[in-house]
Amino acid sequence: MTSAADLLDLVRAPAALTVIGDTLAGGHAGGTRFTGRRWLLPAASVLLYSGGMALNDYADRALDAEERPERPIPSGRVSAGQALAVVSGCFAAGLALAAAGGGRRGLGVAVPLVGAIVLYNTVAKSTPLGPLSMAACRGLDVMMGAGGERRAVPAAATVALHTAGVTLQSRGEVHGGSVGVAGATLAITAASAVAASSGDRGAFEARSAGSAAIGRTGSTATTSTAWRIGAALATIAATASYLAATVPTQLRTLDDPSAGNVRTATRAGIGAMIPLQTTLVARTGALGSAALLTGVDLARRALSARRKRGDVT
Repeated sequence: MTSAADLLDLVRAPAALTVIGDTLAGGHAGGTRFTGRRWLLPAASVLLYSGGMALNDYADRALDAEERPERPIPSGRVSAGQALAVVSGCFAAGLALAAAGGGRRGLGVAVPLVGAIVLYNTVAKSTPLGPLSMAACRGLDVMMGAGGERRAVPAAATVALHTAGVTLQSRGEVHGGSVGVAGATLAITAASAVAASSGDRGAFEARSAGSAAIGRTGSTATTSTAWRIGAALATIAATASYLAATVPTQLRTLDDPSAGNVRTATRAGIGAMIPLQTTLVARTGALGSAALLTGVDLARRALSARRKRGDVT
């Protein structure tokens, strides 16, 4: 009998938390305020990501039987048919939530996002275009939160850049990597940190103007110097957290690109997506959303720790 724990293992449940901030980063960069139905967009991201993870295992089931027999499908804990059912269900529910939360524009990005996920897992993953294909998936996820607004392109590009680096690095998880790839990944991390923290003046000023308008109606204005300093400090703290999560393990792969070190660095890179998203959100002045993502990161760390002890799959 397939258990709920087996299905959670199939969709990499703790890792799904790393996509919650995609739509938040995109939405805030695009000038959107997350209220009401727009909070369905992060849930849509989680479902689409989970469907992609299940599709990954379905597409790789023959290879996993040789290289990773402990995974849900080759181990017999989840059948190939059940995995496909999870894929279909997650994609359908994700698209429905994207439409409900982002309207026609949100759905207009979600549909090509599903196409990009399918393309990566079934065609591009094992080709030289694999890292770029995966990067496109995460970039589109960010753009879904912005409803395709051009102002969110820099934020989407930053997330895509980091994703490309992690995907490139992950290719050495089974047989080991190389010093060249380790160095390239480290350079990509540095570039991502600079891009994320360099500021989004347009989004920040738009939020300032909106807050000032609220202030004129009698509410407390949030355009004070204290708020600006708070946004700057939050951005610095999130950037530091991102670098702390990635650089140490990447330096170890630079010294020794063995499969074990590459796996550790890849897991760290996936988890580091959250502080990167937090940086992108904080730089727009959306301190409430930045605090929320900090909480999500703590939850992911706790779940990952329990999974290592065998308590959560």
